[in-house]
Amino acid sequence: MSREYDAVIVGSGPNGLAAAVLLARAGRSVLVLEAGDTPGGGTRSAPLTLPGFTHDICSAVHPLGVASPFLRRLPLGKYGLEWVQPPAPLAHPFDDGTAVTQERSTRATAAQLGPDGAAWCWLMDPFVRRWRPLYAETLGPMIHWPRHPLLLARFGLRALWPTTLLARRVFRGEAARALFAGSAAHATLSFRRPPSAAFGLILGIAGHAVGWPVARGGSGQIARALVAYLQALGGELRTGCKVESLDELPPARAILLDVSARELLRLGGARLPTGYRQQLARFEYGLGTFKVDWALDAPIPWRAPACARAATVHLGGTLAEMDAGRQGEWAGRPAERPFVILAQPTLFDPTRAPPGKHTAWAYCHVPNGSPVDMTARIEAQVERFAPGFRDRILARHVISAPAFEEYNPNDVGGDINAGEATLRQMVFRPVVSLVPYATPLPNVFLCSASTPPGGAVHGMCGYHAARTALRRGL
Repeated sequence: MSREYDAVIVGSGPNGLAAAVLLARAGRSVLVLEAGDTPGGGTRSAPLTLPGFTHDICSAVHPLGVASPFLRRLPLGKYGLEWVQPPAPLAHPFDDGTAVTQERSTRATAAQLGPDGAAWCWLMDPFVRRWRPLYAETLGPMIHWPRHPLLLARFGLRALWPTTLLARRVFRGEAARALFAGSAAHATLSFRRPPSAAFGLILGIAGHAVGWPVARGGSGQIARALVAYLQALGGELRTGCKVESLDELPPARAILLDVSARELLRLGGARLPTGYRQQLARFEYGLGTFKVDWALDAPIPWRAPACARAATVHLGGTLAEMDAGRQGEWAGRPAERPFVILAQPTLFDPTRAPPGKHTAWAYCHVPNGSPVDMTARIEAQVERFAPGFRDRILARHVISAPAFEEYNPNDVGGDINAGEATLRQMVFRPVVSLVPYATPLPNVFLCSASTPPGGAVHGMCGYHAARTALRRGL
């Protein structure tokens, strides 16, 4: 690797690939180095259970992939990416055999919520109508000069609340509270801490504005499309290249790292100033993740038929139950009845399984680094709302929190968001800096989910890091 490049990117997750694409579109020569045998980071798929069954290893449902101000402008459809939209973005069942669904229409959602219907529209409609400028403002550094200050201020007045407080102040019934809290629970922050409500809003708005789609053929298609487009622009990708030090990299005018704050500390070593290293070492990681994939001989037998209309199902009962489980997780106790996020993609994308067969994907959160096996508890939650589910399992595959970190070093302790989204770390991520993508090393930039806006498949961390590099002379 003696050739000199304009930019070398370490890591081929969505952020690393987004940075590479932006730089290649700007006419820069780009090399992406990936430690694994396949690119993608959190957007990989594989036959984890049985031959012919395709499972998403990490991310599965992609509202922010469709809403991303950068990714949605790329011609990824020409390179094999096809979004599949289920009729309803998500469903949330209850113990009485009913379920509430978030529909694409706010009014159709409100019609299920009784007296809370008007409150749901009040909460969502102003932002659904202006989702494009909203995501342009929020999916980036928190400290910036806003182009839409009134919209951002209006959003902030709701988003900065704790989930429990906002849900109980705005809604009177359990259905609306649980529907909102289920989306907020995709982040691992305590429901009782601000700005946990922001995640319920961001994902809820996306459900109405762009849906919660899956990628036909698996999430790996997102990475494949980004790689194919990058190569069409002249960029290069090399897999099986684990980087142990910045000194190993080929000559380049800029280095962009799609790695966690902890990995940046390891790679930079003594080249980083002491104060910066100390801030990286104090960076806070969130709850870990325990995930199960199933090969099934039939669809999940939901007691509430509405659950079959959504690719995503939230299993957690009431807001009070979800809140109690999250409090225990942060106290170091895995929940007996964990909040489970379940995806059932083959209801809408039959390419992922043999004819008549299905896959399902589910995870819950655990204390960071916890080795506890949550398989039985997750399956009990599914069985709770879908009696007879276990009888349909042909095979299963599990990934514990430590195994997530082993698979992807960015997932420290199983934290798939590369850092907790506390209020401080939403603003200053991973260190206190007005330009979070720059490092003290003049040609080294951080482009991972450890920078704003954080986790999810949107590519915006890579986009902003690449823009920073270009502004600084690349």
